[in-house]
Amino acid sequence: MIRRGVVFLILAGMAVVLIGAAIFASGWWGSANLEKDRAFLVSSGSSLTAVAQKLEEEGIIDSADGFLTRAKIFAGDDPIKAGEFMLPAGASPATILDTFQHGDVVRRFVTIPEGMPSIMVYERLMAEPLLTGKIDVPAEGSVLPESYDFERGESRADVLARMQQAMTDTVAELWQGRAKNIAVDTPQEAVTLASIVEKETALPKERRMVAGLYSNRVKKGMMLQADPTIIYPITKGKPLGRRIRQSEIAAINDYNTYSMVGLPKGPITNPGRASIAAVLNPAETDAIYMVADGTGGHVFSKTLDEHNRNVEKWFAIRRKRGEI
Repeated sequence: MIRRGVVFLILAGMAVVLIGAAIFASGWWGSANLEKDRAFLVSSGSSLTAVAQKLEEEGIIDSADGFLTRAKIFAGDDPIKAGEFMLPAGASPATILDTFQHGDVVRRFVTIPEGMPSIMVYERLMAEPLLTGKIDVPAEGSVLPESYDFERGESRADVLARMQQAMTDTVAELWQGRAKNIAVDTPQEAVTLASIVEKETALPKERRMVAGLYSNRVKKGMMLQADPTIIYPITKGKPLGRRIRQSEIAAINDYNTYSMVGLPKGPITNPGRASIAAVLNPAETDAIYMVADGTGGHVFSKTLDEHNRNVEKWFAIRRKRGEI
């Protein structure tokens, strides 16, 4: 009887141990307190202890100490990464730690459209609530229009630096493949002329033709007479919202190409890659005039008489539309 009692006690003890072990293990592989997918930010330089405490504070796990103890026993030694992670609904503490160690950081995007001036780039970055810190308005023409990914909590300065480095790299790459006898002498002049091309046409198929026309004007020493260069000193590239006044056409400044010969002092917007490429490899054309054709494109001409006839056709279209 005594022997049976001892065996019973041993078996009972083993059962208790096994049950305890099962409960302990379920605290690692069982579901945490995640009823739906949830974003979680691991700050740069955070220790696993700090992350566990944050998980507890946010109610995702019941105990930071329990999480850390189980992690030491069941998990590997791989370090956790910084960034924002998406924790899936029903995830276990084991899955949560594995996500921090090996999962993909959530990437978010900010898009700079072709032809967006720097004041609006500044406003877009400052309006992004998931970025941090302050920036100044970047130099006009220094940002490459593109979509850029970023992490929650990243600094605006770092994102802007990537945008500007992308422009520097793109201009350097395209400059190496430039055609001979182009109208610009430096990469900066190429960006300046490209900014005018960007503003003058929204049609990709026209870019090289518009670039060819303005290149001809530069080479001939003609005024470029590009309307967007009138607007830039007034609005810094934002829409004017009204017709240009005669006094503004006659204004003398460093940008108005109706009152000066050659290129303005600098870019009037941030041109895209295609417009820069068009300036460095423009269409071969004799055209030096263009006017809107009523369909979103332009009619090009090489003589003033031909241009004047095209202008009359454009005015007729506008009168028919009731615009004038």
